Amino acid sequence: MEILKHECGVAMVRLLKPLEYYHQKYGTWMYGLNKLYLLMEKQHNRGQEGAGLACVKLEAKAGEEYMFRERALGTGAITEIFSAVHEHFRDLTPAQLNDPIFAKNNLPFAGELYMGHLRYSTTGKSGISYVHPFLRRNNWRVKNLALCGNFNLTNVDEIFEDITAIGQHPRKFADTYIMLEQVGHRLDRVVEHLYQQCEAEGLRGMDITHAIEARIDLGDVLKRCVPTWDGGFVICGITGSGEMFSVRDPWGIRPAFYYADDEIVVLASERPVIQTVMNVHAWDIKELNRGEAVFVSKTGKLRVEQIVEPKKNSACSFERIYFSRGSDIDIYKERKKLGETLVPDVLKAVDNDLDHTVFSFIPNTAEVAYYGMLEELNNYLNGIKKKWIADKRHLFQEEELEQILSMRVRTEKVAIKDIKLRTFIAEGNSRNDLAAHVYDITYGSIVPFEDNLVVIDDSIVRGTTLKQSIISILDRLHPKKIVIVSSSPQVRYPDYYGIDMSRMNEFIAFKAAVALLEERGMENVLMDAYQKAKKQERESLAEVNYVKEIYAPFTDEEISSKMVDLLTPVGTKAQVQIVYQTIEGLHASCPNHPGDWYFSGDYPTPGGVRMVNRAFIHYMEEEYLVK
Repeated sequence: MEILKHECGVAMVRLLKPLEYYHQKYGTWMYGLNKLYLLMEKQHNRGQEGAGLACVKLEAKAGEEYMFRERALGTGAITEIFSAVHEHFRDLTPAQLNDPIFAKNNLPFAGELYMGHLRYSTTGKSGISYVHPFLRRNNWRVKNLALCGNFNLTNVDEIFEDITAIGQHPRKFADTYIMLEQVGHRLDRVVEHLYQQCEAEGLRGMDITHAIEARIDLGDVLKRCVPTWDGGFVICGITGSGEMFSVRDPWGIRPAFYYADDEIVVLASERPVIQTVMNVHAWDIKELNRGEAVFVSKTGKLRVEQIVEPKKNSACSFERIYFSRGSDIDIYKERKKLGETLVPDVLKAVDNDLDHTVFSFIPNTAEVAYYGMLEELNNYLNGIKKKWIADKRHLFQEEELEQILSMRVRTEKVAIKDIKLRTFIAEGNSRNDLAAHVYDITYGSIVPFEDNLVVIDDSIVRGTTLKQSIISILDRLHPKKIVIVSSSPQVRYPDYYGIDMSRMNEFIAFKAAVALLEERGMENVLMDAYQKAKKQERESLAEVNYVKEIYAPFTDEEISSKMVDLLTPVGTKAQVQIVYQTIEGLHASCPNHPGDWYFSGDYPTPGGVRMVNRAFIHYMEEEYLVK
């Protein structure tokens, strides 16, 4: 498993009853705050770079703070932000701490709306100022906006031009800031329109405020903004007046789930998180569909609205393979299926010799695929046993029965994730030497020079871990052959909807294809694709992914073989082979998540096509042509 910076996580809580209700029923007015903590902690797989939370109090008096926020950086950010919240309660008497009325009237973060965010940066920008939620302040309660999301937009330039064309002046050129100002501007316009209506009706003072808050419709706001966004996104927002929303991209690239009863509404990036935190069944939880938004009004009324017309289903398949929580009922089955579909190619790689092959996995996310592979291998072995028995025309001797019964798939815990390479180790030679020891092996787990060793991983993207650690450490067991199995297909293209993989030369598949072109004197393929991509960019088109032409002359097997050449360390004694999942196997395993642009190059949005060509142009101009 390679370390990738990937998807963020979102969590939202809306309490539908007064704080006194939760104190009486659950023993604490912090019920909502505690649920938010659990929703975030259970999604720590989605963000280890920073975390933040926001809270809104309903019905605060003028002059009283009603919107609160905490943010922190680092792997311990969740603990840090909740510790900061609880620091406000440290000096309270037990009577005060257990008084929901006192809390409501006097304490920060004692509210009804909560928003949480787990951050993994995908833009290269970091620092506390880039940690969600983002706040847009105003003296009008309804104009206060907190925003967070799991997203990456491919057309930030266009949105920036749109909002500056109407006179806005964003403080920073960053996607979240720009989205905040865009949504905030539309919110301002809607509020101002309602203000004119109320004034015309003769309303004055706080009556205008209450009327605007009763009439505000964030659906109108989103319908003006969301159609302009190209990319994968789940965007969440709360206003100072108590409105809450979450909207999903029309391609369904990024996921969101929600649950509601008469006490609470919760939303999260992953379904099993809600199942565990709320102790409900999977069927009680609804998935936010493509282009939909879920709203909870100030009064606690929930509605779902189609904000933008749904596009072709492009729900991300790599999300299922790599970083989603495997405890989800569907994801668990899908990961097992991914392992199962690999068995024919794995058997071919070891010449069907199960007697002299040991199977294992590279921790941790490949473990479920490993179980699926074992089940199918056992099915294969049982088929052999049945055929053997059926072919016998006599009574079995004890020795024959023993031989049949002893036939089994050999499994061992071979690879062990032993150390984490610390960030303070920067010097190249030291880092490379230490990287070789990130994994360790179980000595004596195979018969040296006789056994093949098959290890399954969830993905091979850059191949760095394979080259620096895994192959070398496995070779110390002296296997006859090492077969590295990837439960995902060859990752050939950058992702512009979330995962931080933006440079073409980061992909071992791309490096292998370029190496094959150079070996066979086919450099003209690179130049032709480059010229086409440049022409398309000059004409402001985004229709054809010309990077596909780099891979087109070669079979998957040829590219895999060249990867082996590039990744096998000098001095490796064992024969090495890489077996990849096929795209057909991927679709069979994850039928409801057909988004496969990482592997196929079929980007669902124009922005994805435009950016992959731009990445290829940068590679040619900054790396290839200057060699």
